[in-house]
Amino acid sequence: MLKTTIARGLALSALLGLTTGAAHAEAPPLPTSPVTLNIIDVAGTLALTQKAIEKYRDEHPKLVSKITFTKAPGPELAGKIKAQQNANRLDIDLVLSGTDGIAAGLGQDEWIKLLPEYAAKFPNLEANYLPAALKMQQLVDGYAVAVVYYPSGPLIEYAPERVKDIPKSTDELLAWCKAHPNRLMYARPANSGPGRTWLQALPYLLGDSDPKDPIKGWDKTWAYLKDLNSCIEYYPSGTGATMKEFGEGSRDIIITTTGWDINPRVLGTVPKSAEVGTLKGFHWVSDAQYMVVPKGISPDHLAVVLDLMAYMLKPEAQAYAYDDGYFYPGPAIKDVPLSMAPKSSQDAIKEFGRPEYDKLIAENPIEIPLADARLVAAFRKWDEDVGGAKLK
Repeated sequence: MLKTTIARGLALSALLGLTTGAAHAEAPPLPTSPVTLNIIDVAGTLALTQKAIEKYRDEHPKLVSKITFTKAPGPELAGKIKAQQNANRLDIDLVLSGTDGIAAGLGQDEWIKLLPEYAAKFPNLEANYLPAALKMQQLVDGYAVAVVYYPSGPLIEYAPERVKDIPKSTDELLAWCKAHPNRLMYARPANSGPGRTWLQALPYLLGDSDPKDPIKGWDKTWAYLKDLNSCIEYYPSGTGATMKEFGEGSRDIIITTTGWDINPRVLGTVPKSAEVGTLKGFHWVSDAQYMVVPKGISPDHLAVVLDLMAYMLKPEAQAYAYDDGYFYPGPAIKDVPLSMAPKSSQDAIKEFGRPEYDKLIAENPIEIPLADARLVAAFRKWDEDVGGAKLK
């Protein structure tokens, strides 16, 4: 568990008589000449944030001369940063990551503790977050700052011209799948946001004994997934394949999320006519992406990075997170209506968004996802006991 990983590290520091940093540190003074910032994205966050980051650069030429953006697979992040830190040659100033990358870096003591140390740079932060985004922020215990958020899913997406008996519960979905073999699809959870959300929501939908314990508390979930497996042809290694096959007509129902519903219809991969639904006992399982700062960053760069991070939490920067519905809604902060977003985002969401999402978000529980070891254990068990033999 992510918070457990952090707590153990802090407890060890205390036992060894080490300090964990002042409760409130002063941010370094802003530099007198502009710096170049290097930002690495391991979670696809730039799709939602790059325009706002570039706007900050353009508006602050005395602080930033250039920003370079790179992308890397999440599993490579911790080793890459640790190698640079060991060589005393850090060239990464800001990391955009999900909880998995944060947890891996914490295991190697790679991140600066941002809160409450630099809380003065983020006034009223907790009050400004949306309630469910605040829960995602609390999950990382101050070692990162949540920058985008969405309730995620899971939703079922179906072709109304082919699906007339729309499943309204997990039992009905299973019965539909058995009556229509190979017409239901979801992607491998370890490689898919919708797949991961579906896996973590089922314990709530099925009334399992402990939705937070995939090994001891998910008996109903694992039994259900094995039964469902009997009528699923194969599991692709990513969500995109489910969208492609659904769009081409070879699947009639897929598992999706708000963003994976809206964005592929904007892009034309999925027909605009596709519909979505929820199952009885619906709970959202949310998701967020974060800004993280590695240890070893120079004071000048840290000063600018903290200033950039604070800017990214302003409503005008948050409004860019609507994008083309990829992480719908996207903003982590309260009071950022769609009307603040760029016109292209407004047009896309007005045409392809769904008015019912606001009602679903307001009226259904929003759960935080599993983190670290528990999620890894759930992925491993799914691979071993459910769908590993049918991966493609």
